[in-house]
Amino acid sequence: MMARPLSVLLGCLCLVTAVPACGQAEDAIRVLLAQDASLIQVSTERRLSVQGAGGHERVFTDSIIIAASPDGTWSLNGEVLSGTGLMLSGSGAGLTLRVGQGIESNAAPLVVSGTLRVLRGKGPGSVAVVNHVDVEEYVKGVVPAEMSAAWHPEALKVQAVLARTYALYQRQANREREYDVVASTLDQVYRGRQGVDQRVQDAVESTKSLALTYQNEPILAAFSSTAAGPTEDAMNVWSKDLPYLKGVDCPFDANSPYYQWRAEFKLQDLEDKLGRQGLAIGTIANLTPLAYSAAGRVARLRILHSQGELVLRGEDLRRLVGYGVIQSTQFEVESIGKTVVLSGRGAGHAVGLCQWGAKEMADLGYRFDTILRYYFPGTELKTVRGAARSPGPSPDSR
Repeated sequence: MMARPLSVLLGCLCLVTAVPACGQAEDAIRVLLAQDASLIQVSTERRLSVQGAGGHERVFTDSIIIAASPDGTWSLNGEVLSGTGLMLSGSGAGLTLRVGQGIESNAAPLVVSGTLRVLRGKGPGSVAVVNHVDVEEYVKGVVPAEMSAAWHPEALKVQAVLARTYALYQRQANREREYDVVASTLDQVYRGRQGVDQRVQDAVESTKSLALTYQNEPILAAFSSTAAGPTEDAMNVWSKDLPYLKGVDCPFDANSPYYQWRAEFKLQDLEDKLGRQGLAIGTIANLTPLAYSAAGRVARLRILHSQGELVLRGEDLRRLVGYGVIQSTQFEVESIGKTVVLSGRGAGHAVGLCQWGAKEMADLGYRFDTILRYYFPGTELKTVRGAARSPGPSPDSR
């Protein structure tokens, strides 16, 4: 890409010396919005400040485009950039981001509070975008993305506390990384200011700074949609022995639309995906559950194929086939031919909170703190500003 003179940079008002960006604020969380993006567009209502690693600030009144080229260079409105990162901030009502290719690979705008840090991506022709945002603003962006804002206020408070707790836990666990959490189900879904209405604000503000703790430290605040039975022990999903994630009875989620389901997938697709994992796999003849967890979910299953047999964890089968196809590991194999047919119950890993269970408990009159104590026995609600525990596993699905 040809470099353009500085004088033709869109909307450039001035070039001044500024103080270099300081470290992460105590109450901020770093959210990965996109990685391996080929192009991003950022705008704000008034003035957009772009600060480079050398401490120089440029101010724009129009949107800017940051693009990456396959040759490893990247550019701002066509001007080739040096350095490894930029910090973007706006004086208007938030920053609007459009991503050409990335985790949320679409052109729909994402409006966020705080600042945006733009870095070189993993690939030579890519950039990554990290939102540095106040924890409470982050929680507001998670709650309506993970739970309907029309649900009972006490259920929304439950989700707010868990979103905050999870963020604090991961911030401590990922200090050496450029980001704390990903804005997707790899961690928890975050959509900036989208869907943030008065109900969401009330839930977040009424629980401000409250986190669920175990031995005075924020917990790994796992949650998923529908348990359809007892919740699961974290040991069976992430091989992590956590006293507060041992599983409890959950008779409250029978009204969930995911309480029962059927799924189909082609054996050829599974064979191809196993092969891409480097596993020597022949033609699959049968797929049989081998062991179950105490909660009744498939812990391990045997795949018989023309070159032998393969034993997989139930969660690994979900990951390979697709979390949207196999809703949970609580399933039975109905039939197997060219297509495998499963019948199952529940949605998600079922560790920690059952969201549909929390909804029913709230509708029955239980307070948010009672619901949290039920699903996370042995924990306490405390006002927390930071986290101080060793890293743990990150749930990679719901």
